[in-house]
Amino acid sequence: MKDMHNNIIYVGKAKNLANRVRSYFTGSHDAKTTKMISQVHDFEYIITATETEAFVLENNLIKEYNPKYNIMLTDDKTYPYICITNETHPRIIYTREVSKKLGKYYGPYPNAKAAKEMVNLLNRLYPLRKCTRLPKKECLYYHLGQCLAPCIKNITANDYEPILGKIHQILRGNIKDKLKELESLMLEAAEKLEFEKAIEYRNLINDLNSLQEEQNMDSNLVDCDIFGYYEENNFLSIQIFHIRNGKMIQRNGFLYELFGSIEENFINFIVQFYLNNNNPLPQEIIIPAEIDGTNLKEFLQTRITNPKRGQKKELVELVKLNAKEKINELLYQQKMVYERTLGAIIELGNLLNIPTPHIIEAFDNSNIQGYSPVSAMVVFIDGKPKKSLYRKYRIKTVEGPNDYQTMYEVIKRRYLRLKNSNEDFPNLIVVDGGQNQVNAAKTALEELEVNIPILGLVKDENHKTNALFFNDKTIDINKRSGLFHFLENLQNEVHRYAITFHHQVHSKNILSSKLDDIPGIGKVKKSKILRLLTDEGVNIESLRKLNLTEEQINEVLKLFSSDR
Repeated sequence: MKDMHNNIIYVGKAKNLANRVRSYFTGSHDAKTTKMISQVHDFEYIITATETEAFVLENNLIKEYNPKYNIMLTDDKTYPYICITNETHPRIIYTREVSKKLGKYYGPYPNAKAAKEMVNLLNRLYPLRKCTRLPKKECLYYHLGQCLAPCIKNITANDYEPILGKIHQILRGNIKDKLKELESLMLEAAEKLEFEKAIEYRNLINDLNSLQEEQNMDSNLVDCDIFGYYEENNFLSIQIFHIRNGKMIQRNGFLYELFGSIEENFINFIVQFYLNNNNPLPQEIIIPAEIDGTNLKEFLQTRITNPKRGQKKELVELVKLNAKEKINELLYQQKMVYERTLGAIIELGNLLNIPTPHIIEAFDNSNIQGYSPVSAMVVFIDGKPKKSLYRKYRIKTVEGPNDYQTMYEVIKRRYLRLKNSNEDFPNLIVVDGGQNQVNAAKTALEELEVNIPILGLVKDENHKTNALFFNDKTIDINKRSGLFHFLENLQNEVHRYAITFHHQVHSKNILSSKLDDIPGIGKVKKSKILRLLTDEGVNIESLRKLNLTEEQINEVLKLFSSDR
């Protein structure tokens, strides 16, 4: 489905495409589906030979075009793993990238810090290779007993086999043997009065115990992911339990607006979770009995189980219960974000009696008594900042502190450029200020014959957002509403951006412009002279060290004399 700008907004598949499309345009639908259908301007369809091909194609199109009405894993966070490489001289490494060719993986781990600490601990306990590339001579790790030094010795796979076996045991959760070994070494060192070595063994024991994660669930399952879901108010909550070696090591939760069937969204989510987010496939994926996993099995090439009884069924029900419990919390968080972003601009459009301003451009000016005048523009799309579209302006035609003329200049420059380049205009212009600033912006737009609504954000005596100025009227606003928080955030953001730019420009203008007037002083010497202000001070001796001529020294001393 495409909108009026030819943007793809939804991708779906069906055995009977005509019935699927017809279902969207007949009968009643919830508000979200109605909103999606209202934006559909055109259709495009592709015929495939099999249902599996359609499944693959759907996932590829979603990944390529990111349609806003499809469930998308927009959180690009990947979870950390510990990998024992399958190189000739193996290493144990921390990584977020998963490739079966690299070696054996353990994880995902609950947090990055724990995974890094485990890698550091194992590298201290066992003499595996530490270097990415073999050096030409041994390094410090060899002398510390933490590397077998394959760079200078003939180390074979047989030498690594017992070491790797012990590491695998620890990563599977079996640390009893290693703890006994370390305790024995600690006591032995203490008896020999080697207290520093005994303390080191004690620290290793403590580290190993602290990294042995407390488990919430034990089972006879070896390596599987369990998926469950719960739907409420057209939101789909999905929970995943990751079980490795019989223990649950991680839980993930996601919340999405529901468009289409639950089963379709649920299956698409699982595909994207593994293929788009690069999460490693377990030996088994367990899903609720009511979900048809036939295509999923063929697509992911791993075992898919729909348990109807026994321990796996109980675990699925537990995951679904977690999804149900989590949805209220997730819905509240989503509601708060919505009220201060998209919900806020919808409310703003209703308040001002204009179409929803999906694209807002906000302006603010900054100067110090007219010196170093600048202006800045920030862009918010659907209530969220789009920093790649921010713009900075050095004021060219205004002298002195004239906020009206400054706003007039920057508005005219901005929209003259958009008009000449035939680019789209924003839905709303917001200026920092009241009637004067709004009138300046209106005058600029009238001269350009451009019609864009202009909103002024009026501040109180404490320089805080207080009211709105629109269509020659002051509008009070509830200071506890999501709309107020959005506008306050918008005003603070454009002010921050403008004042930061002003500080940059002003700091370059102070003194440095006068130094530029002295013949023979370029950027390098100018920088060294200014640095003297915070170091040894500007005097004849310090300036002579910079190899300045006597004439240049005299000019600099005049510039920095006490009466200036």
